[in-house]
Amino acid sequence: MAKPKRLPDCTQQSLLDEVHVELSTPGEIPRVQSLLRRHHYLGGLRPVGERLYYIAKDASDRWVAVLVFSAPAKHLKDRDRWIGWTEEQRRRRLSLVTNNSRFLIVPKRSVPNLGSRMLRLTLERLPKDWRNQYGHPVEIVETFVDPERFCGTVYTASGWTELGQTDGWGRVGRDYYVKHDKPKRLFVRALRPQSCRSLQAEHLKPDLALVEAAVPPRCTRRAKEIGSILEHFKKLPEYRARVESYPLFSLAALILLAMLCEAPRGQTDLAKFAGTLNQGQRRALGIRRNPKGKYPAPSQSTFSRFFAEIDPRKLQETLLQIQALVRGPAPKNELVVMDGKEPLHGSGTSVLSAVTVPSQHFLGSALVDQKTNEIPVAQKELIPALDLEGRLVSLDALHTQDETGRVVVLEGGGDYLFTVKKNQPALRAAIQQKVTAPRADFPPRPS
Repeated sequence: MAKPKRLPDCTQQSLLDEVHVELSTPGEIPRVQSLLRRHHYLGGLRPVGERLYYIAKDASDRWVAVLVFSAPAKHLKDRDRWIGWTEEQRRRRLSLVTNNSRFLIVPKRSVPNLGSRMLRLTLERLPKDWRNQYGHPVEIVETFVDPERFCGTVYTASGWTELGQTDGWGRVGRDYYVKHDKPKRLFVRALRPQSCRSLQAEHLKPDLALVEAAVPPRCTRRAKEIGSILEHFKKLPEYRARVESYPLFSLAALILLAMLCEAPRGQTDLAKFAGTLNQGQRRALGIRRNPKGKYPAPSQSTFSRFFAEIDPRKLQETLLQIQALVRGPAPKNELVVMDGKEPLHGSGTSVLSAVTVPSQHFLGSALVDQKTNEIPVAQKELIPALDLEGRLVSLDALHTQDETGRVVVLEGGGDYLFTVKKNQPALRAAIQQKVTAPRADFPPRPS
């Protein structure tokens, strides 16, 4: 028979009405830990990563309860299935989940409904407090309940969902778990109606994306896949008389891996990415062992020398061959767009590239050194090197030149689509006289 529901009396109801939750100050944390050591069955807590401590107080500011939220479990198959994210999304977005790792009501202060009341008050302010402390909110809260001690009523009454039992492992360090053979009941709660959908989305919303950006990309390619990539680069001509740890094809394949993993590709970023590869992946890349029997990771200076000495034409030929094998030929009916890009940070050579739209097939590129600009590079290098037969080519207003149009049509065999601005008044006036402006599908916005 179920236990009869116990309702609070007038005094207890006053406590429920007056109780409030505050974020603890650094000076209050020792007292929080002391209470946990004396009264919580798990004792004190050494939380890892991001964490917040809360204190529930009555109208006289006497402590009623303490709650601690800290880093979530790294691997929980039931939680991850419930959220619906991929393994890589979990790795990069886990900081958007937190664990209610301790919840203690001070002895002799417990009254009916107090636990669920304090939990609700805490969760209402938790996302904002987390953002103020760490620069991002949290979307999901999880917790574990010992079925031998508690029923979990405070969580079910507060709208949490029970997902099942854990496998009986406990975290004792940032990345260290110990088998304790005491499975716990797992409860979760989304802090917004769309939390799970946000976490499983291909792209996070801006206020959440900061979390993902702070986690370095990781190579998930297996050794066999890396080996197949490596074969394409073995024909690159070596520019060094003596090769020690890093053959040229190893560095080129490593950079392609960084591109596939959407990792930043500056020299410093590549060195960091290389450092995340495990020994098996480095061995598959053809990196040679050092005297200690390990496969080292190339440094920033190694990548700097690579970019300075590699034959860019041979490298481009190899990349185009790989693209053709992986994606097939570039669609003939798509627009070819040529655009120049400059380095985001610091000095460096600009690159003029040609890609198809919308499929984003790479067709070729050419360097634009500091002594010239994009116009002669497009006319003399990039356009003549491309197969533009029957294609429509688009360039920005900088390239609206007679010679550029002649090269596209007579040498490339394509058609051009140029932009004409007010800095070419004669050409603009001639177009307006000879070409009727197309009818818009919607009226212009009133001024």
